[in-house]
Amino acid sequence: MALAKLGVVVLDCPDPRALAGFYAAVLGGTVEGDGDWVDLKVPGGQALAFQQASGFVPPEWPAADRSQQFHLDLTVEDLDAAEKGVLELGARPLDAEDRSRTFRVYADPAGHPFCLCAC
Repeated sequence: MALAKLGVVVLDCPDPRALAGFYAAVLGGTVEGDGDWVDLKVPGGQALAFQQASGFVPPEWPAADRSQQFHLDLTVEDLDAAEKGVLELGARPLDAEDRSRTFRVYADPAGHPFCLCAC
């Protein structure tokens, strides 16, 4: 028997509304709230939350001294099309050169790693 249920995945960031807007453009859904805490309600999926963190230092990928701490795997139909879209939204590539793999790694505008996966 489980002791708890997953409520929400929370990403620390310098600007919760802006980062929620980035993920809303990538995943769809509605952004709710303003200020230090913003929720993204994703249709048919797990909600994400974004919390303002003063002094936020983004993780680096891969780096043992500033580990990624967590990352999101986002499943896509077309890696090239999805890559084009996330780059236009402000993501930056971290490990996307190997086009033979079924995944590519990017950082969101706040620096959190995420993968686009055609898995």
